[in-house]
Amino acid sequence: MKTPPVKKQVTKKVPVSANNIAKAASRLLSQRLVSTEVEYIQRTLGNSSTQEELDANVLAVRKLPWASLVLPEA
Repeated sequence: MKTPPVKKQVTKKVPVSANNIAKAASRLLSQRLVSTEVEYIQRTLGNSSTQEELDANVLAVRKLPWASLVLPEA
Protein backbone atom coordinates (compact mmCIF):
# COMPACT_ATOMS: atom_id res chain seq x y z
CA MET A 1 0.00 0.00 0.00
CA LYS A 2 1.48 3.34 -1.06
CA THR A 3 1.15 6.47 0.97
CA PRO A 4 0.34 9.66 -0.90
CA PRO A 5 3.25 12.09 -1.29
CA VAL A 6 3.40 14.91 1.22
CA LYS A 7 3.12 18.35 -0.34
CA LYS A 8 5.48 20.95 0.99
CA GLN A 9 4.12 24.40 1.64
CA VAL A 10 6.32 26.79 -0.31
CA THR A 11 6.26 30.40 0.75
CA LYS A 12 6.83 32.67 -2.17
CA LYS A 13 9.25 35.53 -1.67
CA VAL A 14 8.51 38.96 -3.06
CA PRO A 15 10.99 41.78 -3.68
CA VAL A 16 11.13 44.37 -0.93
CA SER A 17 10.80 47.36 -3.22
CA ALA A 18 9.37 50.79 -2.51
CA ASN A 19 6.47 49.94 -4.83
CA ASN A 20 5.59 46.70 -2.99
CA ILE A 21 5.86 48.45 0.38
CA ALA A 22 3.58 51.25 -0.85
CA LYS A 23 1.01 48.71 -2.07
CA ALA A 24 1.07 46.88 1.27
CA ALA A 25 0.71 50.14 3.19
CA SER A 26 -2.25 51.29 1.13
CA ARG A 27 -3.91 47.88 1.54
CA LEU A 28 -3.25 47.55 5.29
CA LEU A 29 -3.17 51.13 6.56
CA SER A 30 -5.09 53.05 3.87
CA GLN A 31 -2.22 55.53 4.09
CA ARG A 32 1.16 56.12 2.53
CA LEU A 33 4.39 55.64 4.42
CA VAL A 34 7.02 58.36 4.53
CA SER A 35 10.40 57.69 2.92
CA THR A 36 12.11 57.10 6.27
CA GLU A 37 9.64 54.33 7.09
CA VAL A 38 10.11 52.74 3.66
CA GLU A 39 13.91 52.84 4.04
CA TYR A 40 13.66 51.26 7.50
CA ILE A 41 11.56 48.36 6.15
CA GLN A 42 14.02 47.85 3.30
CA ARG A 43 16.96 47.81 5.74
CA THR A 44 15.16 45.41 8.06
CA LEU A 45 13.97 42.88 5.48
CA GLY A 46 16.72 42.98 2.87
CA ASN A 47 16.14 42.26 -0.82
CA SER A 48 13.31 39.74 -0.58
CA SER A 49 10.80 38.59 1.98
CA THR A 50 7.53 36.73 2.27
CA GLN A 51 4.34 38.75 1.93
CA GLU A 52 3.46 37.98 5.56
CA GLU A 53 6.78 39.40 6.81
CA LEU A 54 6.33 42.48 4.65
CA ASP A 55 2.80 43.03 5.96
CA ALA A 56 3.93 42.59 9.58
CA ASN A 57 6.71 45.14 9.16
CA VAL A 58 4.41 47.66 7.48
CA LEU A 59 2.00 47.43 10.41
CA ALA A 60 4.79 47.53 13.01
CA VAL A 61 6.69 50.50 11.57
CA ARG A 62 3.96 52.95 12.60
CA LYS A 63 4.24 51.84 16.24
CA LEU A 64 8.02 52.29 16.47
CA PRO A 65 9.57 55.43 17.95
CA TRP A 66 10.94 57.80 15.32
CA ALA A 67 14.46 57.61 16.77
CA SER A 68 14.66 53.89 15.96
CA LEU A 69 13.72 54.50 12.31
CA VAL A 70 16.25 57.19 11.50
CA LEU A 71 19.90 56.34 10.90
CA PRO A 72 22.29 58.37 13.04
CA GLU A 73 24.32 60.89 11.08
CA ALA A 74 28.02 60.23 11.00
